[in-house]
This record gives sequence, structure tokens and C-alpha cells, in this order.
Amino acid sequence: MPFMLFCTLVVASRAEIAEEEDVLVLKKSNFDEALAAHPNLLVEFYAPWCGHCKALAPEYAKAAGMLKKEDSDIRLAKVDATEETELAQEFGVRGYPTIKFFKGGEKESPKEYSAGRQANEIVSWLKKRTGPAVSTLAGVTEAESLIADNEVSVIGFFKDAESDDAKAFQKAAEAIDDIPFAMTADDAVYSKFEVSKDSVLLFKKFDEGRNTFDGELTKENLLAFVKANQLPLVIEFTEQTAPKIFGGDVKSHILMFLPKAASDFQEKMDQFKKAADGFKGRILFIFIDSEVDDNQRILEFFGLKKEECPAIRLITLEDEMTKYKPESSAITAESITKFCTLFTEGKLKPHLMSQEIPEDWEKNPVKVLVGKNFEEVAFNPKKNVFVEFYAPWCGHCKQLAPIWEKLGEKYKDSADIIVAKMDSTANEIEAVKVHSFPTLKFFPAGEEHKVIDYNGERTLDGFSKFLESGGKEGGAPAGDDDDDLDAEVNHLD
Repeated sequence: MPFMLFCTLVVASRAEIAEEEDVLVLKKSNFDEALAAHPNLLVEFYAPWCGHCKALAPEYAKAAGMLKKEDSDIRLAKVDATEETELAQEFGVRGYPTIKFFKGGEKESPKEYSAGRQANEIVSWLKKRTGPAVSTLAGVTEAESLIADNEVSVIGFFKDAESDDAKAFQKAAEAIDDIPFAMTADDAVYSKFEVSKDSVLLFKKFDEGRNTFDGELTKENLLAFVKANQLPLVIEFTEQTAPKIFGGDVKSHILMFLPKAASDFQEKMDQFKKAADGFKGRILFIFIDSEVDDNQRILEFFGLKKEECPAIRLITLEDEMTKYKPESSAITAESITKFCTLFTEGKLKPHLMSQEIPEDWEKNPVKVLVGKNFEEVAFNPKKNVFVEFYAPWCGHCKQLAPIWEKLGEKYKDSADIIVAKMDSTANEIEAVKVHSFPTLKFFPAGEEHKVIDYNGERTLDGFSKFLESGGKEGGAPAGDDDDDLDAEVNHLD
């Protein structure tokens, strides 16, 4: 009887976990129960007001329904991180959506979800995480289903599953989370896809439809093959494609800003795509509809206005972001190929944006810097210059503004201290790379061109101590100032 009562209580407690469109709704009170009941659990930490979360919601629910229909032991769940703040803090949630995969009921070290935001991509990633890296195709029907159900899939044709080539295929599959890999030795499958010898084929629902691997079959070569062919020659930037764009291995991106409604849209797209073919796996070709409201932040990041489109820009997303602008405004395969070739050969100079110097830049206590006057002011050997690099839309910058103005007022009559600010969405300088807003940097007097980061308390007292000590005191980290991250890289993925 006690055992039956215990079972009843367990079932009852599990039944209390509510669902919305097949997605479990988790709170601190039922989180541990959910982990115990579902050994493979993907959890989205979201904010109700977050645009990215709203865009993800229908695909997330669709993925949950697909898995539930298959009677899979994988479940999808969500947590309102604005309400369940303790859970959000426990799992280090600093942006939305944050998606984590919990395996085996363990709370420690969940895996960050790293794939796309379409339902089939979510399902594929989860299956790769919970099942074998390579599935076995017994016949043509299974092969056709794999290809039909996935945007991209890879099939290895191997008569001997223990061959060196098959083992290299297995190792490559284990290294890729978001694309299904399968293997077959079936003669009918060989015949169906006109394969006469052991080989690897990548199937995709875009461009040429399939690619055949050519060369020595090693894990490294196969990974390079998949990387070069898994994305369209030209990929449109959207909420759904952003994770693929920013999360991929190709960190050099060329962007074409063009209204989709333009009369010559297809003509320019054809030219862009023609140029893309020669840089597969080296440069990602991205199209951005310059008329879409959600894309205006990206235009601003590149110093562009809608009226200036069509336009081409190139950016590297390595440790230091660097932008490049072509000399020619022509959008032809020839001009784009020339531009990309110069880039790959290291022959391009970075493009640094700058506004014109305002006539009254010195008028107020906080001096206004732009790209064209920055070095003259910041590296004046007789001045100690404290600069705020800000973005007009940044909430943290707006909160800091009145304190920064008071700081400028306090030192407006100083003989050797200058308090300044620069709009980093419209101005760039080679000496300082800004990755978050606000960024605060101190340029002490002297010929050395030193740059000192300020990470201390954002108070008038904290700033004053820092300045009066020549940048030596009061600059200790003050804790969790969650700055607004760079628009192009962190807000739009």
C-alpha cells in the first residue's frame, strides 16, 4: 500500500507539469521533477517581450510536436526567465533566448544548443545528441525519407562498414551536431543515386541539390567538404538563419544590402551568386533586405542608410571585427570577385567610418569625438582623456548619460583632464575595437599612446577616483554590468 501511494504521488506530481503546444512549462518548483521524468530535455529560457523568442516560438513548438508524435523520449520545455529569476541565475542566462540541453537528468553542465532555429534543425540536433552519430539505411525508402525530411543530409556509401573510409566518415559525423549522417551498403540505394563505388554524397534542398566528395577521405577533408556545401551560395539574413551565419566556421562575410522589392533584384542576386561560387568555404555571401525594419540596426552598424542601398560590405568576425568597403559601387560578378580576391590576398585596407567634426564639438563639458578628430584629442600628450564609446539605442548608455555629464561638468575647467564621448555606431578608429556598449577607456597623457580599460563602478565617485589617480585606482571590476552587446554580432542572432 505505501508503495502504491508513492507511485500515485509520483504520477500526480509529474502530471502537474503544464504544457503549451507540446512544450513543457517549467518553474523552479517543478524543474527537478521534469529532469527526473525526462532524461533528454531541451530547455529554452525566454523573455515574453523578446522579439527573438517570439520568432522562435512556433518552430520550437513544431519541433516539440514532431518529437512527441514519434513517441520520442526527448522533450522540449521553456522557462520564463523574467519570472523564474533564480533558475535563470543558476544556469547563467544573460540573453534571450538561451537554450540548454539537459541529458540524463543531470543539472550540472548542460550543453548549449548551437544549431538553427527551424523545427527540423532542432530535431536533427537533438537526435544527433541522443542517438548514434551515423544511422544505417536499409533501403531506398529510408534514404529518400532522410533526404526529404532534412534541409541538408550526408550519406556515406560503404560496402565495408569497418573500412578506413567508413571510420573516417563516422568520426566526421561525431563532430557535426546539426546535420544527419547515414551510411548504406544496399545495392538498391547505390543504384537509385547512381553511385558505382564507395563515396560520400551531401544532399541539400537548394542550389545544385547534391555534392559528391572528391579526394582523400579523412575526417578533416570531409568536415571541410560539409562546411563548404552545407549553406546556400547566398544566404538571406533572417531570425532563423542568424545562428547559422554567426555560429559557423566561416568568419569572413560579404553582405549585399538590397531591397527585395527592387526591379533589378534578381539580376543583382544572380551576379552576387555567380561571384559566390569561387569562394565557397572561405567567404560567406549574405543578402540583407534593406527595407526590413529589423535589419535597420545592421545598416546602421555599417554606416549605411536605406537610400544608399544597394551596397556591398565585407566584415571579418575574428577576435577583432574589421570592415571593408569596395572602391566600386557596381554589383557585378566581376567587381565582387575582384573585391573578394583582394581581401583573401590581404591587400585591402579596413574601412573606418567617421562623421564630420561638429563645429561645436568643444562647446559642452563632455567633448564630442568622431573618427576624424579622435586621435588628435585622445592621444594629445598633454591631456588625460576619458572616453565613453556609446550607441544611441543602448539602454545602459542612456542610464550612464546623466552621470557622464556630471563628470564632464566636474572637470570642465581642468587643465589636463578631458571627458569625452563618441558614437561608435557611426565612428570607428583603428586603436580601439568596441564590442559592447558603453565601453569606457582612458588615454593618459604621454607619448606612449597608452589605453587603459575602465571596468569599475559607474558612479561619479568611482570615475573621479579613477581620473585623479591617473587611471590607477577605482578601476576594479564592479560585478555584473550586463552591457548591451554589439548589434550586428550579438543582438541579431
